[in-house]
Amino acid sequence: MMKAFIVEDEPLARDELKYLLKRSRQVEVVGEAEGIEDAMRDITRLKPELVFLDIELADGNGLQLAKQLGELDPAPSLIFATAYDEFALQAFELYAFDYLLKPFNEKRIRQTLDKLMKQRQIGKDESGTAAPASRMAVEQTGKLAVVIDDRIVLIDRDHILFIGLVEGKTVIKTGENEYKIGDPLIVLEKKLDKRSFLRVHRSFIVNVIHISEIQPWFNSTYNLIMSDGSNIPVSRTYVKELKQLIGF
Repeated sequence: MMKAFIVEDEPLARDELKYLLKRSRQVEVVGEAEGIEDAMRDITRLKPELVFLDIELADGNGLQLAKQLGELDPAPSLIFATAYDEFALQAFELYAFDYLLKPFNEKRIRQTLDKLMKQRQIGKDESGTAAPASRMAVEQTGKLAVVIDDRIVLIDRDHILFIGLVEGKTVIKTGENEYKIGDPLIVLEKKLDKRSFLRVHRSFIVNVIHISEIQPWFNSTYNLIMSDGSNIPVSRTYVKELKQLIGF
């Protein structure tokens, strides 16, 4: 059973979420807080594996707390639970595992917990201790494990050309196949070896060994031509990292 912490300043919403989590029989709520300061103190002490986090809190913004939690070791999996859908992109950029909207839907919560449990099972280390979902042993196995339609699919890391956000779906492109998955791009980024994989755009991560050509574009940006002919944009934010890794 996973240990969870709830950060929510509305008592009714907090009680409802606790009730639904208890009904799932997958989660033990070990603590709760209304604001950032109390949450950070108690989460650091209790070390929950999972934090449910609202956006608007009594003393600040939940995105601010998410940044602080991301610096913990180990960092808990973050699930935003909020009434505001406009912050979803920012939440996933802060390594959120999922984004739930109020009013809470029990079926939706169970789906999230099921997916998290599956990923934690994949990430179990040799000692049998569940590793965080974002720390699977890609380097050791050479495989990236992803959940597709309730199946666990193992993809050869070296065969991945790029991972991108295409028409609202996360797509993993290999030389032979294309996989559409439910995980946000930011979650996959944490699982990959940074020596081979590089984010070059808000919507794209590329495998540098499959870059065939780098073409200058306007305003100090670039286009990458991948080994299958795909054209991947490089935004100015990531040009410096690309130059450092490739050496040009």
